[in-house]
Amino acid sequence: PRTQPSQPRMADATPTATPPANRPAPPRSQPGAPATPRAGAAADTLPPALYVHALQALYPQADAQQTPPELGAGWLVVTETLPPTNPHAAAARKLLDNMLRALHLHLHPRVFLLALERPAPHAGSAVADAAPVPATPVPATLLAPEARAPSLVASADIPATLAAAVSEVQPAMVLLLGLLPARVALGRADPLGALRAGAHQIGSAPAVVSYAPDFLLRSQTSKAAAWADLCHALALVRATTA
Repeated sequence: PRTQPSQPRMADATPTATPPANRPAPPRSQPGAPATPRAGAAADTLPPALYVHALQALYPQADAQQTPPELGAGWLVVTETLPPTNPHAAAARKLLDNMLRALHLHLHPRVFLLALERPAPHAGSAVADAAPVPATPVPATLLAPEARAPSLVASADIPATLAAAVSEVQPAMVLLLGLLPARVALGRADPLGALRAGAHQIGSAPAVVSYAPDFLLRSQTSKAAAWADLCHALALVRATTA
């Protein structure tokens, strides 16, 4: 069962109605079960190519000495990002920040973002011609500010990129925010509801699926469920640090 932590609600992300911990939640499978890729099925539902942005530390200025131990060794957030030209891009990024701050993750210097971006329609041929990135460990330079420019990677290689990022960061939790990141990361073609209800693991890290910030901007009624997902993720991390 989900556990409601004693944390503030995420600003502009959760209604003031009954706390999500008191709402019925979809059943989850046994925790710790590794993700089981369904080859072919997921590939049929994914775009032919995606941008993957370099790994970014979200709160590098946070004092590690002041980080609550219950937050674990670090978090990896994987989500689809809107292109800067999209009028909702800034609001979606602000909402993501509010969601993470509601969990007090702004106090943790080891919270990383791996952002996926759909290429513009006219960029399709350029992305298709881009050479796939080998499935090698993420170099330390990937975390440096100068390495944050987007690079083109075929969607089939993003799971390897994510696995390498998990190996590099060694997070206590992976948040998969949105249907596209969840399907790419888990190799599944299930709807978001089924993915949210399941227990997943990527490498050595547990993973929780929830809604993308840009979707929550359009669907106010989903915000309570998203908060419940975040509380569930925090409860899993707390259980490992207790």
